[in-house]
Amino acid sequence: MNEQTPKTESYQRIPPFIEIMDSTLRDGEQTSGVSFLPHEKLMIARMLLRDLNVDRIEVASARVSEGEKEAVRMICRYARQIGRLESVEVLGFVDGNTSVDWLVDAGACTLNLLAKGSLRHCREQLGKTPEEHIRDIKEVVNYAHEKGVGVNIYLEDWSSGMKESPEYVYRLMDALTIDQSPRIRRFMLPDTLGIMNPLQVVEFFRKMKKRYPEVHFDFHAHNDYDLAVSNSLAAALSGAHGLHVTVNGLGERCGNAPLSSVQVILKDQFNAKTNINEEKMMDVSRLVESYSGIAIAPNQPIIGDNVFTQVAGVHADGDQKGGLYHNALVPERFGRKREYALGKTSGRANIARNLQELGLELTPEQTQKVTKRITELGDRKEVVTQDDLPFIVSDVLKHDVTEDKVKLVSYQVSLAYGLKPLANVKMEINGQQYEGHSSGDGQYDAFVKALRKIYKEYLGRTFPLLANYAVTIPPGGRTDALVQTVITWQMADGRPLRTRGLDADQTEAAIKATIKMLNIVEKEK
Repeated sequence: MNEQTPKTESYQRIPPFIEIMDSTLRDGEQTSGVSFLPHEKLMIARMLLRDLNVDRIEVASARVSEGEKEAVRMICRYARQIGRLESVEVLGFVDGNTSVDWLVDAGACTLNLLAKGSLRHCREQLGKTPEEHIRDIKEVVNYAHEKGVGVNIYLEDWSSGMKESPEYVYRLMDALTIDQSPRIRRFMLPDTLGIMNPLQVVEFFRKMKKRYPEVHFDFHAHNDYDLAVSNSLAAALSGAHGLHVTVNGLGERCGNAPLSSVQVILKDQFNAKTNINEEKMMDVSRLVESYSGIAIAPNQPIIGDNVFTQVAGVHADGDQKGGLYHNALVPERFGRKREYALGKTSGRANIARNLQELGLELTPEQTQKVTKRITELGDRKEVVTQDDLPFIVSDVLKHDVTEDKVKLVSYQVSLAYGLKPLANVKMEINGQQYEGHSSGDGQYDAFVKALRKIYKEYLGRTFPLLANYAVTIPPGGRTDALVQTVITWQMADGRPLRTRGLDADQTEAAIKATIKMLNIVEKEK
């Protein structure tokens, strides 16, 4: 291509700034099985506005419930305190004064009015003519204006409208932009059924922008064909000033466009500007994951557990020789760090990198022995982490570099119907034996409480907090299958530490992970 070849028309039209509207608390809550409590909505809203710096958040649908109204009240009180009340939006309906009054009573001041963007929806769902629907929309807009409420308008099913009844879409837009334009801030164009592809988005957006060049258009994508991110990008390239997203891609059916993916593609691929603070995306994702109960896939771009983990040894080798396997998505940009997995494909470069981070210096022969053992573990599909590495080194090399300072001498846990589980534990810590006993809500809980007593009563020390507990069982359905327990601890200095245990018994696997953690703590001391 000639260096003087001009950029395409669509690329020239990308706005210098893209407004991001997050709909996790409204559209994201339509994910099957997801329902946020009012205080959970407030916590998510605080993080979206304060930490992530999203331009706008859609937090609820009007008329749903008193609990929903209370959530909106809480969010609006907080938003008013930080000067962001206009950033809080509520979905409302063409229902006379009802939605507007509900919104005002909740303390909000921005209404996202759900109008019909296709003739089929207007006639079959509402049972009205376009003229009647336009009249009803204007009544709500005028009433909202009287109440001091700003209005954005959704053209629901706009994608079908542009495919099947574009004359209806233009008729609606003409009526609402001629004499209502000062009272309508934005027109929001949803692909409600997730049926569009990027070429259609470009085509339809160009038509809308050509006919209504002064209108602020948002695009709202759904992911039924796995095209939500691509369609959002196509909309931005074709003149959309705002994009709608959700944290972790939550949303009805297949979800909406994930905030993290939309953000990095806009910034890295097309130099678009947003207000998003990328360092906080992981924090928001984890909070929403916790409250929603919808797990993030390990390979989910940007926010997945594995996306900054190099597995192949050749990649670690290339990174050591000049960052040959890095791209613009450096983990530090998102408050993360690059990791090098340990397994059968690791190779010496991966293992050497992990040893270096731990401060362990081995000879080439020793490293080769450790590599061989890790490969053997990988062949058995056991997951090996950096925290496991000192124990593998100790086991392979049979020296005192990582001698256990904390040893489990004996323990007994009992479980009886109708009674709380009990645990009796005997530990050896730095050569001294201690005993503790306790009850708990489960066998492992009783074990940990007994340990806490030992550390508090005999050693006068605090015990790390358990931040997360996950159990995985290999497929096959055998009762003797190995159980892998992964425990994330929050250390006294606030940093996380993750240890794993593997055993045929879940409690025993968790205990092994706990003893690993205690030895790491002792070695650091």
